[in-house]
Amino acid sequence: MTIDFSLYLVTGRELLPPGKEYLESLEEALQGGVTVVQIREKKSDTLEFLEIARESKILCAKYKVPLIINDRIDIALAVQADGVHLGQTDMPVHIAKTLLPVGTVIGVSCNDPDHVKKAIEDKVDYIGIGAVWGTTTKKLTSPVIGVRGVGSLLQALDGTNIKAVAIGGINSTNVLRTLHGSVSTSGHRLDGIAVVSDIVASSAPRSASQKLRDSLDAWVHHFDVQSRVLQVYDVETIKNGVVELMQVIRDKSPLIHQITNVVVTNQSANATLALGASPIMATAPEEMHDLSRIPGGLLINFGTITDKGSMILAGQYANEAQKPIIFDPVGVGATQFRKTTASELLNAWQASVIKGNASEMASLANSNEVQAKGVDSVGPGFADPASFIREIAKKERCVAVMTGPTDWVSDGAIVVKLENGHKILGDITGSGCLVGTCVATFCAGASLLAAAPGTSSGPELAKLVRGNMLMGAVGGVLALTVAAECAAERSDVHGSGTFLPALIDELYNLKPETLLSRAKVQVL
Repeated sequence: MTIDFSLYLVTGRELLPPGKEYLESLEEALQGGVTVVQIREKKSDTLEFLEIARESKILCAKYKVPLIINDRIDIALAVQADGVHLGQTDMPVHIAKTLLPVGTVIGVSCNDPDHVKKAIEDKVDYIGIGAVWGTTTKKLTSPVIGVRGVGSLLQALDGTNIKAVAIGGINSTNVLRTLHGSVSTSGHRLDGIAVVSDIVASSAPRSASQKLRDSLDAWVHHFDVQSRVLQVYDVETIKNGVVELMQVIRDKSPLIHQITNVVVTNQSANATLALGASPIMATAPEEMHDLSRIPGGLLINFGTITDKGSMILAGQYANEAQKPIIFDPVGVGATQFRKTTASELLNAWQASVIKGNASEMASLANSNEVQAKGVDSVGPGFADPASFIREIAKKERCVAVMTGPTDWVSDGAIVVKLENGHKILGDITGSGCLVGTCVATFCAGASLLAAAPGTSSGPELAKLVRGNMLMGAVGGVLALTVAAECAAERSDVHGSGTFLPALIDELYNLKPETLLSRAKVQVL
């Protein structure tokens, strides 16, 4: 039996709002675009469960939607359900197959690679991966795997016909984050999402289902098109694109919201102003929603981690508003607290760009090839930096920037090598943080450019961010490194103390022709 798993409803009568009958809610959900229904009745006795399943079966048949029973094979047999869903502590799949009619769909819950391996061996029809987010609709017996934990489980399904849905806390505000962030490095995407409370607890389940359905359809169409069409870049295209963003920034002065460390707040704000944008260094959680609605970009730099709650809120609101999020995991490899916090943040929202030095990027990738000393990298770096940066961009589903004597930028498809800059940048505090500020500013410019009148908004509706983030990332790196070269050449610069104000001056005075003539760009 072929099933469309895209919008998979799991029922939960205890969640129904006052005045809403179960069958009324179910029918409205089916009208809104639900493609498969699982009946879950953990607290009902057999007779009550049987009656609910019978009534649900009749309604689902009316809309030609498959009905799946959770756990109870006897109920599935009694109502001739289309399938069953089994947990890790339920009846083993091989026994269930001996009891069920040939062709009955069987799904299992999976939380780790061993679960997926066993599901493949058992030749199930689909797996439910989760919990992806924290949920209150079910007592969890396994840890939340997070959005970033889904991709590796999907990749294990490569070469099989087994479908996969994600479950656990999925709703209309995080559905795009879930879909986008779950894609494996091999390009394997989810076949659907399982939803409980966002539909069942709604007083308007048809509208709730339709909203999810619209997001799903838009994202899947965009993903499938994007998978077939590879954007082509050359050096001139990139240089000219960066120059265009310079002008947009100076014309529009986007707001760059920066939750950054105390060491660099002042110089980051001045660098933002020098480029023509407007900085705000707000950290109060009460401000995060309002700030996300102002055109611009968000920089989250956790050199000093004191505002984690605000970082989470700011990123989630920025995803909702399709604004760029630049994440600078300063010193992430220095302590376990930093590693844990970085993982928590990256699961909470989708970064548009992750920027770090070699040791920081190695830590995010769980690589031991480059070591850290506090916030600095030590050693010669990666043997193959181009391949590394491409792979981490694929894994994190965003643009990745690795800074150093040579800077590397990738969107997971192409790699851009940048060789501007000056060694004196390493002698001032927070030069890497300034790169983050510049990248956030140029990505904000790219976002504004994509939202300009006359720009097609179709595929943009399926994205978590508007605009070309690769171009924004390259632009931010080039702006700072070219300005650094100009500053270092000045006769009034005698060391690091006089270099920093000169650097701000050169950012302020940076001309398109200067960038075009100096930029050392290679497309790999």
